[in-house]
Amino acid sequence: MGEVLSNSVSVIIASSGFACRQNNLYGRPSTSSYTICCRKHGCVSRKHGCVSRKHGCVMLHGSTVKSKRCISFGCLRMKGPQRLHNSIIASNIVASIEPVATSEDVRENHLIERREEFLDLDFVGSTLPPWGNVVVQQGGSDVEVKSGNQPLAVSGKMAFGSEIRVQFLEEANEEILSRRVLMLSRSNKVRSALELYESMKCSGLQPNVHACNSLLSCLIRNGLLDYALRVFEFMRTNEITTGHSYSLILKAVEHAQGFDSALDMFVGFGGYSRQKKDFDVIVYNTMISVCGRVNNWIETEKLWRSMKEDGLIGTRVTYSLLVCIFARCSQNELALDAYNEMIQNGLEPGDDVTQAVIGSCTREGKWDLALNLFENMLNGRLKPNLISCNALINSLGKAGEVKLAFKVHSIIKILGHTPDVYTWNGLLTALYKANQHADALQLFESIKTEQSSELNVHLYNTALMACQKLGLWEKSLQLLWQMETSELPVSTSSYNIVIHACEIARKPKIALQVYEHMVHRKCTPDTLTYLSLIRGCIWGSLWAEVEEILGVAPDVSLYNAVIQGMCLRGKFESAKKLYTRMRESGLKPDGKTRALMLQNLQRKI
Repeated sequence: MGEVLSNSVSVIIASSGFACRQNNLYGRPSTSSYTICCRKHGCVSRKHGCVSRKHGCVMLHGSTVKSKRCISFGCLRMKGPQRLHNSIIASNIVASIEPVATSEDVRENHLIERREEFLDLDFVGSTLPPWGNVVVQQGGSDVEVKSGNQPLAVSGKMAFGSEIRVQFLEEANEEILSRRVLMLSRSNKVRSALELYESMKCSGLQPNVHACNSLLSCLIRNGLLDYALRVFEFMRTNEITTGHSYSLILKAVEHAQGFDSALDMFVGFGGYSRQKKDFDVIVYNTMISVCGRVNNWIETEKLWRSMKEDGLIGTRVTYSLLVCIFARCSQNELALDAYNEMIQNGLEPGDDVTQAVIGSCTREGKWDLALNLFENMLNGRLKPNLISCNALINSLGKAGEVKLAFKVHSIIKILGHTPDVYTWNGLLTALYKANQHADALQLFESIKTEQSSELNVHLYNTALMACQKLGLWEKSLQLLWQMETSELPVSTSSYNIVIHACEIARKPKIALQVYEHMVHRKCTPDTLTYLSLIRGCIWGSLWAEVEEILGVAPDVSLYNAVIQGMCLRGKFESAKKLYTRMRESGLKPDGKTRALMLQNLQRKI
């Protein structure tokens, strides 16, 4: 591969895309033996000035190496006692020795840069990293290093397969080397960037903050969190961290280890303390976002308060996160507070913020503020989504603002949205609460005709309640049968509405038939079902059915209803017997039942 000319050789070192040449290696007689291994090349052996090729190694016997500046990017193995003057030998490096100005230079460098394999070597340095079992003895200008039994490794095995190599650096300019780290990191050459970073540290050089941040991002991008944490700790030790540094590491920890670990790390950095810390709004935005991903509004509020205590003013991103998180967690007052603070700070809310605030306003019953925000969105040529429109319609409907609700419905069509089941439910509810029951039934029929696929249990129940208010028991029965034939899940509440409609229409026998059908379909009646049946049967003088219902469900409220009904219908003796049976069963009558019984007793006397 090369030859030794006189007492000097030329050393070409290459690694991680960098190469350097070092001349002026002077030999002197010694009993030391040195082996310099080169990848995929022959081996040259030199004894007392003679050079020979042997089994892939260059053997130099009876000579020593003295180097004024020994820079290496490779793997160098030395046997026997070594003594070097003002030199650094690094662990796990790969080197090649080539003659000066030979025709094999280009081919040698090309083969080295391919890095097809890595060889081990012992590392000795004037500035040693804190790894491995190393004993350093220093006397005069010489440094003698003895390695322990365990092999010296810079930082163990990397996740992508081999050990980190520390490089001897000929370049000593921190800015130039930092720029190289930056470019390697941006190019996603993670191994080369990390090896150059470690080499700078071992040489007493400090990468600048931009290089470290870029390296952090590269390591995190490649899933090397442990190495990223080491780089971050180096940045904290040297006080070169920025808000971007904290943001990168906190997001990485949250992604790899979860929310609790990220929060513990933030607190460990002094997150909630009042001591001076180099946090900026970006760090708080990161933690607020982390809390939002697990819907932890309590920690979100604490971060918001801590940020203001530190004298920081939130950005548009900050308030967007706060409003959306609070609204999603149903903390509507906090969402409105964050929105008001955003407006006071002169920040313009975006589409998502405005729609979240509209939802919070509707849930808080502040339909006027919600309507104002909705109009502002339209004036600003923003397009509210269907969810915001439905929330506003629902809020207006509950407030009895039917005309405004239908006005928003017309805007939905202009915006290009298609009304869904929530839209129709809001409109039907608005009509029902405004006592416009006939209009509610008319709207339901139009929905059933034009968009039957949108019908659900809620819409049917609203229509059933409108029938109940209008006394249309036949219509309610018709709608009930339609629900069953459409295979919708008919609940107990739906049957109760129909039974109550029959009660109001003085149709107790029809109500009993609905009850029997309900039981036949294995739908469990509740107390409301029995109360409606008992009231209907009392007004229809169906006393046998009343007794039968009491036997099925002996409830205190049912006894009170029957006794009160009997008293009102003039059946005092039956009421007295039932009252006695009620007390014997351990059931306590209510105040109205006791009052009626006392009145009847006095009347009898």
